[in-house]
Amino acid sequence: MRNRINRMKTYRMQGQASSAKLIFIGLRLVSVKVLNRYRKTQELRVIKKDSVPQDAAGKGKRMLTGKVALVTGAGRGIGREIAKTLARDGAFVVVNYNGSKERAEEVVSEIGAKHAVAVRCDVSDFAACGEMVNGIVKEYGHLDILVNNAGITRDGLIMKMSEEDFDAVVATNLKGAFHTIRHASRTFLKQRAGRIINISSVSGVMGNAGQANYSASKAGIIGLTKSVARELASRGITCNAVAPGFIETEMTDVMTDAAKEAVMSQIPLQRTGKTTDIAELVAFLASDRASYITGQVISVDGGMHM
Repeated sequence: MRNRINRMKTYRMQGQASSAKLIFIGLRLVSVKVLNRYRKTQELRVIKKDSVPQDAAGKGKRMLTGKVALVTGAGRGIGREIAKTLARDGAFVVVNYNGSKERAEEVVSEIGAKHAVAVRCDVSDFAACGEMVNGIVKEYGHLDILVNNAGITRDGLIMKMSEEDFDAVVATNLKGAFHTIRHASRTFLKQRAGRIINISSVSGVMGNAGQANYSASKAGIIGLTKSVARELASRGITCNAVAPGFIETEMTDVMTDAAKEAVMSQIPLQRTGKTTDIAELVAFLASDRASYITGQVISVDGGMHM
């Protein structure tokens, strides 16, 4: 009897030891699974973070990554800043120029040859614009953003303005925008996506003495913008205009102090604008963040026109 009792105690102890061992093994397996899952999660976070392009401040994905943008008249002034800002936000930028090759190449150099290219084209030439747009699509597979910035001035009082000066300004400033939109619209319609930003002017909104040709061309840009916006909206394509006021550029640098003071007196904010003020707005309008904005004319003029 005593031996039987001892054997029973032994079996019970062995059973308890086995149970404890099983529990230990189970807990260990659960711990290993939890640890592996944690490690995998951390690895995925690292992979995800490393695979996302970072902006200049390292704050995450840039809003124009993977986009191809064409900026006309991008060799100087506002166009130059727009090109650099779009590239900063991740876009590949086609820096269009007509007569300023060296300046355009400087812009490409500042951006980086892997993220920009300079292309010569006189936007007043309808056929040349077609070749430029088609060449971009053929080379890069798509075109997502069109910024019509190219513009010239031939100022003079209306009673002395020549027909040539009037026609030249309208041909570049207004018809140039029509030419690029006309050719790019086919690609945008096929993609069912696209962003068009036209650079108008406060002169196109208010008019300006001595700039009948320039004001007419920039007012025409506003009408063109609204019409194109209505035509293309159903395909997810937006078209907006930006109307800069008195912006510091090479064109304003040659003005006399008296002329600058006269302009400043009309600006409620009592300061001139910077090219970055325009470029930042254009970058926003070119992004998906502005997908519900179209047909608008946004003045960036310090309150000059309100």
